[in-house]
Amino acid sequence: MSDGQATRREPGEPWGGVRPFSIKTKLGALVVISVLITTGLLMIAVRTETELRFITVFSMIATLLITQFVAHSLTAPLDEMNAVARSISHGDYTRRVRENRRDELGDLAQTINRMADDLEAQDRQRKELVANVSHELRTPIAGLRAVLENIVDGVTEADPETMRTALKQTERLGRLVETLLDLSRLDNGVVPLKKRRFEVWPYLSGVLKEANMVASARAGIASDSGSHTRTDVHLHLDVHPPELTAHADPERIHQVVANLIDNAVKHSPPHGRVTVKARRGPQPESLEIEVLDEGPGIPRSEWHRVFERFNRGAVSRPHGPGSDGGTGLGLAIARWAVDLHGGRIGVAESERGCRIRVTLPGLSSPSN
Repeated sequence: MSDGQATRREPGEPWGGVRPFSIKTKLGALVVISVLITTGLLMIAVRTETELRFITVFSMIATLLITQFVAHSLTAPLDEMNAVARSISHGDYTRRVRENRRDELGDLAQTINRMADDLEAQDRQRKELVANVSHELRTPIAGLRAVLENIVDGVTEADPETMRTALKQTERLGRLVETLLDLSRLDNGVVPLKKRRFEVWPYLSGVLKEANMVASARAGIASDSGSHTRTDVHLHLDVHPPELTAHADPERIHQVVANLIDNAVKHSPPHGRVTVKARRGPQPESLEIEVLDEGPGIPRSEWHRVFERFNRGAVSRPHGPGSDGGTGLGLAIARWAVDLHGGRIGVAESERGCRIRVTLPGLSSPSN
């Protein structure tokens, strides 16, 4: 165990390797003390010629008092554990049992608290999963709605190109629904990655094109979507070399880049510029992606909190026309997808605005 890491006793493990006050020891001590008291009072009765009935009464009273004290020390924590367990069964995972004993009841209290921690974490993960999926479903739905509304209103014709765009959004919507139905794997942390080799330039170009289309769609249906409706921000793609390829799960990387662009556009100044850079990583088929904006940037003190769920940063209002506070889920989803690949995501130094850097490992080296 590393220095500074909090030590926590495993259930059944004695404090400091020794359990000096187990329940068995306390019950044995109760019997011994009761016998000693009775024996002592009998010896006093013999020497002082006290009547036996008085000695018997005194012995019973002393034994009952000691027994009551020991029984209370055993039943009081059980009552507390019962109350906490009843609260947990009703869905309240916030209550905990005090862990101030060095016996089997202390171990039981720690086990109950750990169970409450696990149940609380699972409940929170379920709620966050619903929020994450809702956040992801909104993008293809908004794009599909925009295409269909343009066709109905006569703005565009139902030509093959337009229908292919609608089909692409429908297919992505289906993939997201399939992810939602795979709850057991998500809860167990087992999410399959469908990695393949792809060309970075056309892939990212499609992501940026879709981001522009979705932004226009959201601007056309007002601000009910809960995400940015900015159409004044210019998106720029910089891939070097142009023939760059990578090996990853395109659908997951789409989640990463789309959410980073959404966040960058939302925090850009009016008529700002968001740049998506892609470079070759150190490993074969590895990839480094950077998303830069021209907004106010992120204070260094907030860098460690950027990818926390529901964190909107310290900004109290939007940064440009059509932007809003967002849901605080986009960067958390991006980190989740990057972690699945075994990659890294973080805030990097930037002279202006904010720079988010993503590193994907690509193909595993033979030594791994």
